[in-house]
This record gives sequence, C-alpha cells and structure tokens, in this order.
Amino acid sequence: MQGIAVIEAPSVLGLRPSGVQDLPDALLDAGLLDHPGLVRAGRVEAPEYDPRRDPATGVLNPVGIASYSVRLADAVGAVLDDGRFPLVLGGDCSILLGNLLALRRRGRYGLLFLDGHTDFYQPSAEPTGEAASMELALATGRGPRLLTDLEGLGPLLRDEDAVAFGFRDSAESDAAGMQPLPPRLHAIGLDAVRAAGAAAAARTAVGRLTHDGSAGYWVHLDADVLDDAVMPAVDYRLHGGLSWGELENVLATALAGERAVGFDVTIFNPRLDAGGTIAARLTACLRRALAARTRTGGDGTSGDGAGQVRC
Repeated sequence: MQGIAVIEAPSVLGLRPSGVQDLPDALLDAGLLDHPGLVRAGRVEAPEYDPRRDPATGVLNPVGIASYSVRLADAVGAVLDDGRFPLVLGGDCSILLGNLLALRRRGRYGLLFLDGHTDFYQPSAEPTGEAASMELALATGRGPRLLTDLEGLGPLLRDEDAVAFGFRDSAESDAAGMQPLPPRLHAIGLDAVRAAGAAAAARTAVGRLTHDGSAGYWVHLDADVLDDAVMPAVDYRLHGGLSWGELENVLATALAGERAVGFDVTIFNPRLDAGGTIAARLTACLRRALAARTRTGGDGTSGDGAGQVRC
C-alpha cells in the first residue's frame, strides 16, 4: 500500500457542534500535510445536526449517522482501491462506523481502539443519546439495527477482532450502568498498558489483531486517551491517561505493521486550545508515528527502530 491519503470527516452527529468539527482544519493548519507522502483525498460533509433524541432508537441523529457512514465508507473505499492508506480526520467517534463499513465490505478486519473511554454504552444508559459514547458497541452489533446492520453487513466487527486499549473509565461507566465489555473482546486498560510498557502492550494488541482469520486492522484514536494534563481540549475530560511519548510509541508500533490498513483521529476540540499549542503537539505526535509507517513501507520490516519513538 503506497502513500497516505487524508479524508476530512468533520461530523458531530454523534456528539454536538462543540468544536470537534474543526479538528481537520486545525491539524492541517498545524502542518500535518508537511509529512512526506501525505495527500488530501477529499472531505465528507455531514447532514444537518438535529438536537432531538430519536424516540425509536434513543440515539441522536441515527438516520444521519447511518447515511453519513455509507458516504464516508465510499470515500475510504476509494482510497483503499487506489492502493493508499486512509487517514481520516474527524469529527466525533461515530465516524468509526463509516471507516469500519468500508472494511466490512471487503471482508473480516480488526480494530485497535485507542480511547480513554470504552464507548460501549447502550442507548438506555447513555444520558443524552450520543453515539460517540456507543460506537464500539454499535460496531460489534449491540444497539438499534439502523446503526448495527449497515447495508445488511452487521456486525461490522467481531468481538474477538477488537482490542480496547488505554481506557480508564471503568468506575464512571459502571456507575452509569453501561453494559460490560464482552469476554471475547480484548481489553488492555491503562493500568495494564503501564504494567507492560506502552510499546510492549501495543505489540500484544497487534498480535491479537493479526490472526489468520483477519485481513488486517484499523486504528482508531480518540484524543482523550491522552493524559488530561496534556490533552484538556476534549469534551469529556477524565483524570489520567497516556503521555505523549506513550501514545507515539503505541501508534508507531501499530502503524508500522503491514496489516494496518487505516487510521482515524477524533474528539480533539480546537476551540478548547487557545493559541493552537495542543494542535501543534498533536500534529507532531501524528507525524512522528506516521514516520514509522513511512520507514517500513507498511511492511513492518525496518530495522531502524520502528515502533519506538523518541519524544
């Protein structure tokens, strides 16, 4: 797979128009395209946001999310058909459904889910009906059929083909009554990441995603997986999280693998980043992690230290 193609996906249908829709512009303005080999591949605009919770599904904007997911899947699929690696800039986490739909049309794929939250809520437990708190549940077939069976291909993801990585919301989600993660879904929470070391934990995660039944895996990054002390520009803040160096090593490890087929970035809110310093730091983090893919050509064969990034 040659080259990295950037798709802008500024949807807030699964959250609210809080500012995360400005993520693509902020990272591009901060120089993301200065990374060698990156090209722009278009922008997929979302339908109008409706603040009313749908009474039938209990979810905000379910019809809009379903239609948007199909259009985003078309854009991601076109990049894949061109032999390029898609880098999708959200938006909120509900864009994950379109990314996974593009892969599900092609076969069986996995997901490395980097998020401070597990996002496994059922509509009845999610206080406002935001799909950005449900996307991992929806992707694995749990929730209203309108969003779990896109194009009749649901579930988009098998439990055993997903790794939830770096989350730290167990107390919060338990108190809210979120459904538990299923036993076959691999869970590597923040404490486990710290115990193993970030790069080693990432290698374990990638190993679980590269079994013979899978054609590859997608990498999903919610910016709130980072420590709140260094990434306060998110809508739902939570104490603790990964350091910049830890995240860079996790991403470098994941993206250098030959079976990594795409990557999305979500939830960073530029309106909470006065002066743009966090956007610049996030862009630098992404560029360094993507450099591991550039060095290996996506085949994981470099001997120059791919998977370890100095911060």
